[in-house]
Amino acid sequence: MISFNFLNKNKTNKALILKNAEKSELSKLNLNEIIQVNFPENQYIKEKTNKNQIVLHHTVSGQGVDGDIAWWRSTVERIGTALIIGWDGKIYQCFSSQYWAYHIGKGSNLEKHSIGIEIDGWGALIYYDKQWYPVKWDNNLKKYVPNLAIRPVKNVIIYENGFRGFFGFERYTDEQIESVRKLLQYFSEKYNIPLDYNEDMWDVSNRALNGEKGIWTHASFRIDKSDCHPQPELIQMLKSLK
Repeated sequence: MISFNFLNKNKTNKALILKNAEKSELSKLNLNEIIQVNFPENQYIKEKTNKNQIVLHHTVSGQGVDGDIAWWRSTVERIGTALIIGWDGKIYQCFSSQYWAYHIGKGSNLEKHSIGIEIDGWGALIYYDKQWYPVKWDNNLKKYVPNLAIRPVKNVIIYENGFRGFFGFERYTDEQIESVRKLLQYFSEKYNIPLDYNEDMWDVSNRALNGEKGIWTHASFRIDKSDCHPQPELIQMLKSLK
């Protein structure tokens, strides 16, 4: 089992999660509140398949989902996820969870039988000149460097021992985590996917790769991915699912 240590220089806001924990019954997903995206049918595979897994991602982008959706619209590989969650917790649906698109990068069998959920956010950060910046790949240096063209990120969590080669990550908001919870519970009921917390979801997992039912992250399938990162509030929510 992997353990994580955190250096929390920013005050953590747990009000939303603690408030929910005190409720006898947590609120459920309101399907009418999901924002339907005008997403072209040729950008996903309109084939109904059984669903065994839910895979959590983050977008590696700044605030706002429009750019992510526009990029998905432009790809010839039909890359995308059924749903994407904005910083404010609003849920956007590109296509029905019954269908599928490429979001894992490990072959069509896993793609077909999983539901991808994206959380909007920068993800990994690099510390430079006393500030945290989003990363970008430098082809000349063959490594990630700070993207100084982007404003420094303020909402940061620091992992003392690092995670997937990075020490700082942008935090997922309480509103995003709450929307993830609602989606997980809804899809669990709809597709009979277990809500048990998988301790091995933060590293490459043979169980995930073998298609075992459950909730996983992109990091469960690929060593080169750092989404999602193991933020304590996210883990707390996952452990609370019933």
